[in-house]
Amino acid sequence: MKHRLERVNELMRRELGDLINREVTFAAALVTVQQVDITPDLKSAHVYVSVMGTPEQSREALARLHASRKNLQHLLSKRVILKFTPHLHFKLDDTIERGTRIINLLEQIEIPPDDPSGQPPSDEK
Repeated sequence: MKHRLERVNELMRRELGDLINREVTFAAALVTVQQVDITPDLKSAHVYVSVMGTPEQSREALARLHASRKNLQHLLSKRVILKFTPHLHFKLDDTIERGTRIINLLEQIEIPPDDPSGQPPSDEK
């Protein structure tokens, strides 16, 4: 059963990404579907979207997705045949921003070079 859910999640991710790209317009530069987690009873799906843009554009994109949820569910029911069309719940996925922030923090850390002798460096000139 687990493999079936994984296949359904991937199919829903691809189809929703295509539908959102064609049906909804955003002020943000890029809105992508990162992941879909569908419940085992196939009645509910959490759709994680990533938005490249300002925090205001992210909120606006999420509001537009919520506003067009019924239309997206209807179009999705025509493209993906399941016993139930899952109720879509859109959530903002900020893993890309968190990853970028962590990489920037790691680049700011200055690591002193290793000294094989184990003695502190002397200030001889």
